[in-house]
Amino acid sequence: MADVALYLADEAAMLDLGHRIATHVRIGDVIALEGGLGAGKTTLARGILEALGLAGEAPSPSFAIVQPYDVPEVRLPVAHVDLYRLDTPEDTEELALGDYLMDSLLIVEWPDRLGARLWPHVLRLSIAIEGDGARRLTADVPDAWTERWSQI
Repeated sequence: MADVALYLADEAAMLDLGHRIATHVRIGDVIALEGGLGAGKTTLARGILEALGLAGEAPSPSFAIVQPYDVPEVRLPVAHVDLYRLDTPEDTEELALGDYLMDSLLIVEWPDRLGARLWPHVLRLSIAIEGDGARRLTADVPDAWTERWSQI
């Protein structure tokens, strides 16, 4: 795995990064979005979903926890997950998130709530607020993403 840091000047840059990531996603991929409240996790997820064909703005799945999107709404099935309201890894069991990996892309906000249940092939994107609307994104790139990430 390799760590890569990116500077994103504003929300438009975050959405653009989401668009670029979307061109390389596959069924079975997991993208874990880490960062504090307001860091831009949902914005990045929206950029991915938009580039996959979603018309309109994707709602934050904070209350639904899992927001699925299916073809033809998007070019491949996606489960957008927000685990913020869960307290322990055991709370995630009934969500059966692993089932989505058979036929979907899985985007997970607050992946720390999964604990050791987070898959080893996950693309971990940590977002930190830099000030003036800028963000620093650190990507923990697993082997499954090495070649694809170099094209982003």
